[in-house]
Amino acid sequence: MPALAGVLMLATACGPTKLELPPAAAPSSKYPDYIFPAIIGNLGTPGAQERLKAGWLWLQAGDLKAAERNFETALELSRDFYPAEAGLGYVGLARKDLDDAATHFDRAVVANPRYVPALVGRGEALLGLGDRDMALKSLEAAVVADPSLGALRTRVEVLRVRGLQDDVADARKAMDAGRFDEARRLYDRAIGASPESPFLYREVAEVARRQGDLDTALRQAQKALELEPADVRAQILIGDIYDAQKEALKAVAAYEAALALEPNEALERKVETLREGLALAAMPTEFQAIESSSMLSREQLAALVGVRLDGLFKRAPRRNAVVITDTRGSWAVPWIMSVTRAGVMEVYPNHTFQPAAVVRRGDLAEAASRVLSLIAAEKPALASSWRNAKRQFVDVPPAHLSYAAASAAVEAGVMEPLSDGSFQLSRLVTGAEAMAAVKKLEDLAGGARR
Repeated sequence: MPALAGVLMLATACGPTKLELPPAAAPSSKYPDYIFPAIIGNLGTPGAQERLKAGWLWLQAGDLKAAERNFETALELSRDFYPAEAGLGYVGLARKDLDDAATHFDRAVVANPRYVPALVGRGEALLGLGDRDMALKSLEAAVVADPSLGALRTRVEVLRVRGLQDDVADARKAMDAGRFDEARRLYDRAIGASPESPFLYREVAEVARRQGDLDTALRQAQKALELEPADVRAQILIGDIYDAQKEALKAVAAYEAALALEPNEALERKVETLREGLALAAMPTEFQAIESSSMLSREQLAALVGVRLDGLFKRAPRRNAVVITDTRGSWAVPWIMSVTRAGVMEVYPNHTFQPAAVVRRGDLAEAASRVLSLIAAEKPALASSWRNAKRQFVDVPPAHLSYAAASAAVEAGVMEPLSDGSFQLSRLVTGAEAMAAVKKLEDLAGGARR
């Protein structure tokens, strides 16, 4: 700085215009981080160049009015002298007038897009104004124009990381608050700053999934997995998206890939449920019509019980094969064989099963009580609530042949008596009623396994 003052004194003594310089006792570096707006080549008149240097001395001495006066005079002497615009930008920074500073720096950058003093100053002004993205672009451009600016390069990296952290934190808050558009905007900006970070794609995929934009969610989750193949959360998210899209096979594949990376009991149960759904979807239309049926056939009940309780029947002792003469054309033959061999449904003395015959509440109670016996054999303690049940029904006395089955079914919670306290053995069973009963049996059978 003393050398610069000496040059100005010499120029002042020799030139036609008198320049006022800071007194020798004035501080010479009040703003040491500001970058002197160097003169490129022969830019500007000699007088403009002198005023620029004088303005910088006044700025560093802390006299902002004198600095501004000299920079403005430099521009009056040479209208296109953009280093003086940069000088005025630094005066604006010193005054905390960031809008004015940014305006002057912009003018200098327009005149020379690679002018480092203006790029750095504009970056600082924009940071102060809260425009981090444009500030980083300006500072990055300065580093590109002058790779020797090591300290500035480090600052740019710190700002980029800090900005990324702030964006991710704000995006997560926005997502938790249900402000999905804001969250996606912040994640997109974070991805722009760090395009190789897999967790960003996974998190923006979750936002898109919550918005119902499943196609975008799937693309982003797959990108996360591409960047980090061992990302279990991304793999599970892909499964969730496929599940939401009703792509059960693809969902199962994604979940199983996640399970191969990391055990997860809840996920295993989800896969099991999906597989059951796939199996049911492949069942004949007669089976799929059960839930909406106003009445149920014996072959439908056999299939429902046989499918839902297959594991229990496989573990139970099997009876000898029975001869059935009337099931050749039935779609439910495999399950009829399963339930009859398990002793859950009977074959009549004339060797018929009567697949098309309707099911009544007495029939359902009988089948349910036999299933309860199989469950009790596996875990007797579980059967304590329904063993030797003594329920009271207004229409089924204890001496009735179906009383024990009806009482056990009600005591176990598999069936319900009617509101008037009757059981009504001959009443037709609906599909929904049968499914509810078998679901309860399925739950009890699961409890027996545990």
